[in-house]
Amino acid sequence: MKKRISLLLALFWIAGQVSAQETWAPLPDESQVDICIYGATSAGITAAIETRRQGHSVLLVEPGPRIGGLTAGGLGMTDIGKVEIIQGLALNFYRRVGQVYGSSKPAFLFEPKVALAVYRDMLSEAGIEVYMQRRIRSVRKQGNDIESILLERASKRVGQKRVRIRAMVFIDCSYEGDLMARSGVTYTVGREGDKAYGEEFNGLHVREYHQFPDGVDPYREKGNPRSGLLWGILSGEMGTKGQADRRVQAYNFRLALTDDPANRLPITRPERYDSTHYELLLRWKEVEPWARGVNDCFIWSLMPNHKTDVNNRGAFSTDMIGENWDYPEASYRQRERIRQRHIDYTLGLLYFLSFDARVPDSVRREMQRWGWPRDEYEEHNHMTPQLYVREARRMVGRYVMTQANCQQKTTVEDVIGWAAYTMDSHNTGRYVVNGMVKNEGDVEIGIPGKYPISYRSLTPQESEARNLLVPVCLSASHIAYGSIRMEPVFMVLGQTSALAACQAIERHDGCVQRVETKQVMERLRE
Repeated sequence: MKKRISLLLALFWIAGQVSAQETWAPLPDESQVDICIYGATSAGITAAIETRRQGHSVLLVEPGPRIGGLTAGGLGMTDIGKVEIIQGLALNFYRRVGQVYGSSKPAFLFEPKVALAVYRDMLSEAGIEVYMQRRIRSVRKQGNDIESILLERASKRVGQKRVRIRAMVFIDCSYEGDLMARSGVTYTVGREGDKAYGEEFNGLHVREYHQFPDGVDPYREKGNPRSGLLWGILSGEMGTKGQADRRVQAYNFRLALTDDPANRLPITRPERYDSTHYELLLRWKEVEPWARGVNDCFIWSLMPNHKTDVNNRGAFSTDMIGENWDYPEASYRQRERIRQRHIDYTLGLLYFLSFDARVPDSVRREMQRWGWPRDEYEEHNHMTPQLYVREARRMVGRYVMTQANCQQKTTVEDVIGWAAYTMDSHNTGRYVVNGMVKNEGDVEIGIPGKYPISYRSLTPQESEARNLLVPVCLSASHIAYGSIRMEPVFMVLGQTSALAACQAIERHDGCVQRVETKQVMERLRE
């Protein structure tokens, strides 16, 4: 009991503070460690902790302003599939979250500040500092060895402009795969055609979920194509079923709101508000009237302490369809502009539904009950800074996970983790089809159960990079990645990647392709 009380006190003290292990302090101009981890996402945190537990030196670098990725960035409604896939440090994390709420069981519904506090506590116990807002500029290689990476500051708050990190093994735990890309490793962006891997749900698809009903007029002046398209509808042809393209499924923000008056800040008119961005929502509701209030266009999941995890639902919602296609390959400056457009759109949508007179009174009253929690994201105007990058680059490694793996039609022996979630893709485009608005790209196909993830899908070809592991932007087709890309999976893969990296250093001169995965998984079980 004393231990539990001590943990709770520590968590509440840590919450809302910039802790000692998140540092903007100067690094040496050059540093040498056994393992360098890029990205303090859920995968990066477990990788760093496991590296330290195995007795190796580690440096954890985060290009953004907050650790914990989506798990600490609003995704409190945890997508799993099968709970038994969660092992090791991932299970430890969810148990600690449960303890915060007074339960001895793992908790999969939680507030962002609680996830952040638990991560900070785990890092502090391991003695790991996270070097914040330092992003990768370039990679130096000797043959197929990554010799070092050069980091630049992403904020003036950071000391030196540039530092160089040398390591025996590098692990790219970022959502974007920037370290992987700069290392010269083969990767892809977008959707393969269905024929590429003999799949059924990979390329362009128009399905019934999160879809406009027939009859929604796309034009500014109804029935007049010459008047132009409403905002949010893409020009050009949609394409044909199953074809390949470089389009990326939509991003959004997972929103924490509260209806607790003592903790609530009001939703106000955004600086760059433009009501024309939401005309299409009204057109949709002219054809398919409001039936469930805000739940028509939001997945409104209730969290502890009168908070929410708000996600996309329906034909028109928080997903900013088509606005993120350039994000994976964009420069840092371009990405920030894309992110800002998503922020403006999201804030505007909440304001529109709260105050626009064309929205039914019942919906506006319901929205006005909610506002920003004072005790979340204090340093970011109470809204998460973490854009939901559902998919960016995907490595083309030694093995590509496909629909056949998800459906258990084929399996692998070199197990490094498991996945169990539905093959899931959000919409990718929105077009005019036969004079009506239609979304395309949404796929939600169930699978039989959990399936193993191949270690080879975390490793590039040895000829490209012999000392790099990629547990987040791993080697998978678009539709298989839609099943794998869950935060608990990334946590497990982060830990097993660290175990593999340690074995590579101890036995194989840093060559990750020679790692024996059975021994890695034995260590995980231990």
